[in-house]
Amino acid sequence: MAKQNQCHYDKDMGFFYNNNNQTKDEWAATQLVLVQVVGSLFCCFILASNAMVIMAVVTNRRFHFPFYYLLANLAASDFLAGIAYVYLMFNTGKVSRTLTVKAYFIRQGLLDTSLSASLANLLVIALERYISVMNWRVHSNLTKRRVTLLIVLVWAISMIMGAVPSLGWNCICNLEDCSQLAPIFSRSYLIFWSVSNLVVFLVMVCIYMRIYIYVKRKTAVLTSHTSSSINRKRTPIKLIKTVMTVLGAFVICWTPGLIVLLLDGLNCKKCQVLKFKHALVLLAVLNSVMNPCIYSYKDKEMWATFKNLIRCVGNGTRRQRSSKANTQPLSSGHDTGASQPASEEDGNNILKT
Repeated sequence: MAKQNQCHYDKDMGFFYNNNNQTKDEWAATQLVLVQVVGSLFCCFILASNAMVIMAVVTNRRFHFPFYYLLANLAASDFLAGIAYVYLMFNTGKVSRTLTVKAYFIRQGLLDTSLSASLANLLVIALERYISVMNWRVHSNLTKRRVTLLIVLVWAISMIMGAVPSLGWNCICNLEDCSQLAPIFSRSYLIFWSVSNLVVFLVMVCIYMRIYIYVKRKTAVLTSHTSSSINRKRTPIKLIKTVMTVLGAFVICWTPGLIVLLLDGLNCKKCQVLKFKHALVLLAVLNSVMNPCIYSYKDKEMWATFKNLIRCVGNGTRRQRSSKANTQPLSSGHDTGASQPASEEDGNNILKT
């Protein structure tokens, strides 16, 4: 066991970068400014769009089902990812070398927590879809209490995964075990992190393959019956297509990064893993940008709710600016209230078919 005087908690990150022979700055000055400007725009979109997903689930009663609660939790993990990317952008380049060990753990911990939350949410959603499809239902019969417990469990596991390096699984007391991509993370931790995530990917793929085989067989049986039976299958399959698209985007964006982390953990000298560092970060940002677009594209009701939310925000802003609006503050509210019950009733009829 390393002695205390061999640990380097009092050093800044420049010491650990130099330990890995990373003597060059990660970004040129102009590149860094460009990355921060463009990245900030993407992060604003990530924060705003995922906040709208959460608001849509909260405000629209058609979404008050386990699948959509879990989808909102996935949006919350993307929202956290947006915050993590902002913190990363303004603490990289030359600034990253001046960070304390604690600040670096916070930077990486936010990223790891958001990734773990996204992955855990996708796994729980896959299990929820499996339960519902095997019972040939639009939604599973999970109670709100169980869904809440699942959401709490997802975030508890994610925070633990994000905090593990700062709790001791690092190389601060053993510089020879330091990785290249994360200079104070031990290579053994990167192996654990990448392998565990890749295994979860494989499990989710197996779940959806099982769902696909079952749906294909069930569809063949229903095809020989009435057309109304065929119509009944479309809504659950639609939800499956949405989450499978989200999962596919997640796997495409994160698998390269996990493979590179694994190669770094295995201490592959010829792999030159640092060359892929910037591209992997961009892929991660792209994934958080894509998810809200997938929700709105695949789910017409979600897109309609987005438009209503934007319209409400716009109407509210105009009311604040207009002195005339103060004389009739409830007019628009009555219109909204009159139309809402009808849409809810229509939504319930769709779910019962």
